[in-house]
Amino acid sequence: MENMTNFATYTLMEPQEAKSYRYIYFTCFLFVYVMILFVNLWLSVVIVLERALHGPMYIFLCNLCVNDIYGTAAFYPKILHDLILNSYIIPSYMCAFQAFTVYTYVMCEYSILAVMAYDRHVAICRPLDYHSKMNTFSCSILLGFCWIIPFLIMFIAVFLSNRLVPCKNHIDKLYCDNWSIVKLSCGSTFVNNLYGFIFISLYFGLVIVITVSYIKLIIACKASLECRRKFWQTCVPHVISLINLTVAILFDTIYNRYGSSDFPVTLRNFLALEMIIVPPLFNPIIYGLKLTEVRKRILKLCMNCTKKMTV
Repeated sequence: MENMTNFATYTLMEPQEAKSYRYIYFTCFLFVYVMILFVNLWLSVVIVLERALHGPMYIFLCNLCVNDIYGTAAFYPKILHDLILNSYIIPSYMCAFQAFTVYTYVMCEYSILAVMAYDRHVAICRPLDYHSKMNTFSCSILLGFCWIIPFLIMFIAVFLSNRLVPCKNHIDKLYCDNWSIVKLSCGSTFVNNLYGFIFISLYFGLVIVITVSYIKLIIACKASLECRRKFWQTCVPHVISLINLTVAILFDTIYNRYGSSDFPVTLRNFLALEMIIVPPLFNPIIYGLKLTEVRKRILKLCMNCTKKMTV
């Protein structure tokens, strides 16, 4: 067994053929990051400025955009820095911070999607009770749940990981995640495994709850053309976001724990990055194009900005 050592830094996986194509990689990652910041900030600004978009559904959507900005900030600046300097080293404290941020981003994303599903369930299935159930107080409680619980869960997870003494310092991934840090330890990881199993089960249980909500919505929509129109307009984007995120997380979780080194590196990196690229980039685009009210307000704000620039 290797001697257990305290490492001040970790090394991350270098992107395949990075030495030859690192400037191309840098340009691609920079373009994606700028687009993510632009579409999420723009949609958030539209929702904040337009009083007509201050309803619960749009407030939850604004929180989804804020979470996407938060989650991507943990990855893109670091990978851009590494590609420019051609150095894939990260201090141990930054590695723990990156793992904390990526995991809290994913859990907040699930939580907000769950709250959005509940909001649509009440709006379509119990429209007369909507304003009493989705008032300012209840929305605040739901958003508090979306943000506080993931941070508490991951604070404990990172604390348990930092108690372990690593005997290796290479992380076979483009970014730090909690399970990769745990795997570097030569000591017992039983407590970490147990805790990880509990909170993974909790969040996949949340996926089941969301799925059941949508099944009930589909059944309720059969009776009314108006309900079907509402479902198609406001719920389909949620379903697309949920399926995309769930597939990415499911693969990442299974591979991290049971994956083989024979799995193609390029495909593994793509699937690991998918949850940091696709949801933050396409969520605001999907919602912005699909939700009529949002689309109208975006066009209105763009026209106002154009008029001010031409005056």
